[in-house]
Amino acid sequence: MEKDRVNDTGKIPLSVAVITKNEAKRLPACLASVAGADQIVVVDAQSADETAAIARDLGCDVFEIPWRGFGPQKQFALDQCRNRWILLLDADERVPGETWAEIRRIVTDPSPGAAGYRFPRKNYFQGRWIRRAGFWPDAVTRLFLKDKGRMTETMIHEAVTVAGEVRGLACPLVHLTEDRLHPILAKINEYSTAGAAEAYARGRTSTIFGAFFRAVAAFLHGYLARGGFLDGREGFTLAVLDGINRFFKYAKLAELARAEDKREKG
Repeated sequence: MEKDRVNDTGKIPLSVAVITKNEAKRLPACLASVAGADQIVVVDAQSADETAAIARDLGCDVFEIPWRGFGPQKQFALDQCRNRWILLLDADERVPGETWAEIRRIVTDPSPGAAGYRFPRKNYFQGRWIRRAGFWPDAVTRLFLKDKGRMTETMIHEAVTVAGEVRGLACPLVHLTEDRLHPILAKINEYSTAGAAEAYARGRTSTIFGAFFRAVAAFLHGYLARGGFLDGREGFTLAVLDGINRFFKYAKLAELARAEDKREKG
């Protein structure tokens, strides 16, 4: 196989795909961490801030489309990539220098030996690297051959599926999660609504009491069984937020079932 070559500007033949919405503050640092790629695709969900303009000013291929859900939105971004290799990122993620060196080695290798690669991900919350409760190593598949990778079509909890071998790497991605509680709670409201709708479409049911017990179980599992208490107040906050998310997802599922029952009874 012919080797993928570094171009005249020193950039590697890699397409980076990022989806955005109102990410003007966080996007520049994300893009700076992958500046060595010869194509960066930004698919913006009609942001109200300067996200799209910032991406254009930094030389990205920018597409502005209505929000379709995480899976479909990211698949659209992948479809706009022109290189053999794709790196999929979120705007709140960064690629450290040692990780970029490994990506560069893989992309420029004529026979890398795998169709995709997964990275451990360092999740930071309110300035702290969260190492317990499933937040580390939090392996995610993000580097893959374009003709081998595809997004799942789910509205939330999307993932890349790769037709072929996926190898793990030791070098991490960095994920700087939202620190402020107000936008986190707004996101929980949005995600729990989408999660309830997906569960309902699959025929699942719930009750308000079931939602409560699921929330308690989620908190205890993350905070005690999986060691979240060792991550201090940040670990406690995350365990509480997980419980809140779980409660509202299943409470909304119960609400959907009650609404359907009322319609059937006329």
